[in-house]
Amino acid sequence: MSLFSDNIRALRVKHKISQEKLAGNLSITRGRYVKYEDGTSEAPYDILKKIALYFHMSIDLILSVDIRKIDVQNLIKLEGNRLILPIQVDSFGENFIEIVSQKAKAGYLNGYADPEYIESLQQITLPFLGPGKHRGFPVEGDSMPPHEDGSIIIGRYVEKLGEVMDGKTYILITKNEGMVYKRLNKNKKNALVLESDNSFYPNYEVKASDILEIWEYECNIGRSDKKQEITETGAMKDLLLELKREVREIKNNTSNT
Repeated sequence: MSLFSDNIRALRVKHKISQEKLAGNLSITRGRYVKYEDGTSEAPYDILKKIALYFHMSIDLILSVDIRKIDVQNLIKLEGNRLILPIQVDSFGENFIEIVSQKAKAGYLNGYADPEYIESLQQITLPFLGPGKHRGFPVEGDSMPPHEDGSIIIGRYVEKLGEVMDGKTYILITKNEGMVYKRLNKNKKNALVLESDNSFYPNYEVKASDILEIWEYECNIGRSDKKQEITETGAMKDLLLELKREVREIKNNTSNT
């Protein structure tokens, strides 16, 4: 028996539907459906899609999460029949924020839809953030100053790609890149351009179909009080601005004489 088989059996029983009736709604024979529920045959994509639509649940949850262990009614329903895990609150009604540590980061790509993995993450509350589903992610490298290694970016879950605003920063979870924190621009219809604030790193594109999750920057938790150094690029920019100012003053003085 596979997780998929267990899940469709559990969903059918919960909704009090016979195998015959469910098979009819899927436009297949009962004998064919029984093979999916018994785990003796794998359902093709078109059948997976029909099952997901019938039960109002995403395909990834049906395939990867033991839905017998979660309260399906309290899942957050999104566009396209997708769902994410529910917002949990403490005894004061404040939303819990799961923190993905450096250690837990390696397993996030496989565990982001697994309730047991999410429940294993450390949790904090930040009442000033207000409504929405929030989560904390670790920063790596120096591509997004002033954030440094060890900092945590707190992001708010973005439900639709259309909500992404050009020039703002986001945590992206993608199939190929994993977890990245970048400034986004929607330069193409089906792709996002990811930009680093450190000009040393080149921009690159990510297809919309590769994106699993998007979290908009809300705040950061940093542990370093290191003094911000003026970079060579910043110093050069200041020098050029000063030269432009002096040239402008010389032109003004010349025109007045």
